[in-house]
Amino acid sequence: MRRDLISTDDSARLVEQVRDALAERHPLRIRGGDSKAFLGRPVAGAELDTRTHRGIVSYDPSELVITARAGTPLAELNAILADADQMLPCEPPAFGGEATVGGAVATGLSGPRRPWAGSVRDFILGCRIITGDAKHLRFGGQVMKNVAGYDVSRLIGGSFGCLGLITEVSLKVLPRPREQRSLTVAIEADEAMRELLAWRRAALPVSGACHIDGKLHVRLEGGTGSVRAALDRIGGEDLDMRFWESLRDHRLAFFDDPRPLWRLSLPNNTPLVALPGAELIDWGGAQRWLKSDAPAATVRHIASVAGGHATCFTPSPDIDPFHPLAHPLMRFHRQLKERLDPRGIFNPGRMYADF
Repeated sequence: MRRDLISTDDSARLVEQVRDALAERHPLRIRGGDSKAFLGRPVAGAELDTRTHRGIVSYDPSELVITARAGTPLAELNAILADADQMLPCEPPAFGGEATVGGAVATGLSGPRRPWAGSVRDFILGCRIITGDAKHLRFGGQVMKNVAGYDVSRLIGGSFGCLGLITEVSLKVLPRPREQRSLTVAIEADEAMRELLAWRRAALPVSGACHIDGKLHVRLEGGTGSVRAALDRIGGEDLDMRFWESLRDHRLAFFDDPRPLWRLSLPNNTPLVALPGAELIDWGGAQRWLKSDAPAATVRHIASVAGGHATCFTPSPDIDPFHPLAHPLMRFHRQLKERLDPRGIFNPGRMYADF
């Protein structure tokens, strides 16, 4: 492990701040690098900063597991893995380089490799959290045990800090592929979707597929022989590998459009539908980015009819960021919140007005 990185256990201070919040009955706004503060509803509360609680707790490359404190910069974790020729396959976005491990887990956002490798939640083995009654508990872990009937280590993925304060997380990692290549093919969207389906059936080593401006951008990863065979079949022109980082972190020109940004998450193989604005197709069609001034109800109706949901990535007092939950799911969310954060001090209203 690299020895030049900062490692500080500041959990005692975090627990004490939660105790104070309970005693004074005021809410807390959890923050790490604040790289994703734009996503979700505003939170009124005292700031609870995790960035001083940082460092790699344990990492043995032969075990394919890394454990890090929540305030550890995501860039540091990625650099340590790269030194061992390993990676976090779900490639969560950094959004400017300030992202932390805790924030990456709490928001649950995954990069272009998501359909082929899995989500952030799929790589969480265990965690430590401070609950709403100021208890510092461990869930899951490398032995995958759970308590109270809940797999809390998975539930915190994408919870936006509403269930508790993440202090530590253990993540499964994988070796980096031996060969990586990217290419671009001039092809219309409907034909691109048909080709991707054929390549999936042929088990081509695709790990990224994005269609924009009449071109399909494809990333191939795997053994040298399989990647070269896929290159021969697909053809096209070489594409700079940095394209995928730009896509992941919203640095492409598409994202500069001043209109609100919507993310439509749809089932695999969902047919193309007419969207009211500029569209970027990612995840081989399962994720569709939309720049549009259309009413929220219109966008969400399109997503719902297709069996998915729509999230607004542009803050607006007139638009709820997250797709409304069905009543049974909201009831479950409330029950879980009451179990882990009974007084509702963590990020109240970040996801939904009453949660």
